Amino acid sequence: MTTHITGTREEWLAARIALLQEEKELTRRSDELARRRQALPWVRIEKQYEFDTEEGRASLADLFRGRSQLLVYHFMFGPDFTAGCPSCSSIADGFNAFTVHLANHDVTLVAVSRASLAKLQAYKQRMGWTFPWASSLGRDFNYDFNVSLTEEQQREGVEYNYRREAAWTLRGDAMTSGGEGPVAQLAASTGTDVGAYTRERPGMSAFVLQDGVVHHTYSTYARGLDALWGVYQWLDRAPLGRNETGVWWRRRDEYGSVEAHCCAASA
Repeated sequence: MTTHITGTREEWLAARIALLQEEKELTRRSDELARRRQALPWVRIEKQYEFDTEEGRASLADLFRGRSQLLVYHFMFGPDFTAGCPSCSSIADGFNAFTVHLANHDVTLVAVSRASLAKLQAYKQRMGWTFPWASSLGRDFNYDFNVSLTEEQQREGVEYNYRREAAWTLRGDAMTSGGEGPVAQLAASTGTDVGAYTRERPGMSAFVLQDGVVHHTYSTYARGLDALWGVYQWLDRAPLGRNETGVWWRRRDEYGSVEAHCCAASA
C-alpha cells in the first residue's frame, strides 16, 4: 500500500501547474547558465598533446576530425583496469545515438582514457560502442585536466572539481575522504583496487579550433556530469525518483533479464 499523498485530478492539476512555473524558471536559468558557459574566456593550449587512436598517433587538433569544436569525455579507465568504470559506462551508453547529431553541428565527441588503446578497443567492442575513443597512456593530458592523479597526489591531496581535496586514506576495503563513501564495489568491478580506481576521475572538457589554434573553453567534473547521464534525467521524472540504495547500476550487459528482475521484485 502506498504511503504517498493522493488526491483528485483537480488537486493534481493545480499542484502540477504550480510546479510548471518553477520548472520554467529552472529552464530559463539553465539557458542563462549556458550563455555564461559559452562566454567564458578561451585559453590557448600551448602543450603538444598526443594520443593513440584507431587511426594511429594523433594530436589534440587531430581529434577534432575536421570540425571546429571538440567535446572530450574523460572516461575512468586506468592502465591497470580490466574494464571501464560502470558509472562512466552508463553515461557512455548514450554516446552512439547522438554523436551523429553533434557531428552534423560541427562538434566532435571523443572519449579519452589512460588505458592502452588495445584495452579500450576490446571494451568498446564488448559494449557495442562506435564513438571514437583515444588513449592518453604515458602522457600528461589526463593529469593536466585534473582527471588523473599520482599516488603522491592521492596521499597529499589534489585539486579536483575546482577545490582542494583532503588527502585520501585507505580504511579496510574502502577509501574515504572526510568520511565520504565506499567505492570498493566499483573498484572491484574494474578489476583493480580502491587506490588505483580513485586515481582516475570523471569529467568532460570542451575545446575549439580556430585558425589552427586549439583553445580550452570549459571543463566540468563530479556532479557537473549529472546532466550528461541520461538515465538520471529519466529517473528524476519517475514516481520514486532516483530511489538509490548503494551502487545499484551495472554495465548494461551485467543486469540479467528484465523478467528475472520483475520476478525477484514480486517474490
